[in-house]
Amino acid sequence: MSSSKTSGIGPRIGAHVPTSGGLAKRALGYAKTIEAESIQIFASSPRAWAMPTPDPAADLAFRNGAAEMDITTYIHASFLINLGSPTVATYENSLAATEYSLKRGSELGALGVVIHTGSAVNEDYVEKSWKQIHDGMMPILENLPDDAPFLLLEPTAGQGQSLVKRLEDLEYYLKALEYHPKVGICLDTCHVFAAGHDIAKKGGMKETLDLLVEVAGAERIQLIHANDSMDVCGALKDRHQNLGDGEIGLKAFEELLAHPVAQNAPLILETPGMEEKHGEEIALLSKMRAKLK
Repeated sequence: MSSSKTSGIGPRIGAHVPTSGGLAKRALGYAKTIEAESIQIFASSPRAWAMPTPDPAADLAFRNGAAEMDITTYIHASFLINLGSPTVATYENSLAATEYSLKRGSELGALGVVIHTGSAVNEDYVEKSWKQIHDGMMPILENLPDDAPFLLLEPTAGQGQSLVKRLEDLEYYLKALEYHPKVGICLDTCHVFAAGHDIAKKGGMKETLDLLVEVAGAERIQLIHANDSMDVCGALKDRHQNLGDGEIGLKAFEELLAHPVAQNAPLILETPGMEEKHGEEIALLSKMRAKLK
């Protein structure tokens, strides 16, 4: 069971929270307002390569505050990271940003660091992508201490030359990383729906999660981004919507919460809106979870 807060049933539930205004003050204040049991934060700007020097006092205040509130933390690394890029500068920056994010994860007491699985950009670069991912990432993974956070691979919406167009393609990524024990999976419900896995149909979420277990193993599925979708299944568009207001619908999230693989993988909202909306959605998911008892 993943939480003392959840009475032994189901996963922790939370949201991506803002950090501007101070890690401890803003992120944990937001978490308290929405009654989150788990949170995701950016440790640096998501749309830049900047890697700010940490403030040890601020890190300590955050770690202590999260522990007091019994909140688990995950970090989302920069959106710019693309370990499969044919552009040398992008590849090198991606390696550095991934290593930085894993280090920040340790310093902030995070359980996992999420990176997008990226793209080969050009069709003829796919094989080279897998090789450079292996060559660049294996030394980083091998140097991680036992208590380091997990590197969580998040498949994108399947657009362009995505390295993981569908969940089956995660096998190539895991092979490239030699099925390293510190590598896990973050499943985004909007992305997987956009990529063509119909989780909106009856039994579709179970079918998709069963497939993910088959491809990656249940123990690697460590985080779920719980998002509805503005667009239809297979649209290859990454446009998140509030739960129940999109094309996926609420039944899929009931199926998700009931699936064995979700029991230890926190659900993190990345939906539109701020405190009020996220508080409502957390309450909604918590009600669904309570029905599992």
